Amino acid sequence: MKKGIFEKKAIIFDMNGVLVLGIELKHGTKIHKSFIKSMANSLKINEDTWMDAVDTIYSKSIEGTVSEKKVVNTIAKNLKISQKKLEKIVIGNYKKLYKENKKLYKYAFNLRKRGHKIAILSDQWVLSKKALVNKKYNGKFDVVVYSCDVGIRKPDPKIYKLCLKKLKVHPENSIFVDNRDWNLVPAKKLGMETILFKSNKQAIKEIEGLLK
Repeated sequence: MKKGIFEKKAIIFDMNGVLVLGIELKHGTKIHKSFIKSMANSLKINEDTWMDAVDTIYSKSIEGTVSEKKVVNTIAKNLKISQKKLEKIVIGNYKKLYKENKKLYKYAFNLRKRGHKIAILSDQWVLSKKALVNKKYNGKFDVVVYSCDVGIRKPDPKIYKLCLKKLKVHPENSIFVDNRDWNLVPAKKLGMETILFKSNKQAIKEIEGLLK
């Protein structure tokens, strides 16, 4: 580990499945309505119709290669509904199915008070970002990186490097927390310490272990 100015670690959190939990994770029971099924029900269409409507524009939005206007316009046009109605339904379903992990947010802010740097590194598309990102909380993080804003998504090593550059820390002096094991692979290769999120208790215990 490099010495000197990087004595404190940077803890980097994913959002979906970590700082924001699906209802099934929050309450410990399986959710019967996935986002796709919930959207289909709200729009009174079948799931395949929803998937056809979002098609490749959804992935492009996560990658940040198309504008918000084009994304919303394309999906609304495919579904033959207004852009305003589309946004309302999408955001409403995200808010219904996902809740802020307030305990982990509180812990992250406590880490910052202890002198550590904290960051968010998350794949989002334009409407999930609108629904799930708490702007008030964003301001309490040293760095926030969303794929749709920077034109790169996990597990591309470039997005991890970008986050580290913004934090001004070396990889070996950072901890990355994500709920998908494949997103941890490039982080490990870069030299970052990694934690696979399963629960608040488990993740906090592992972070504290790495901070000692």
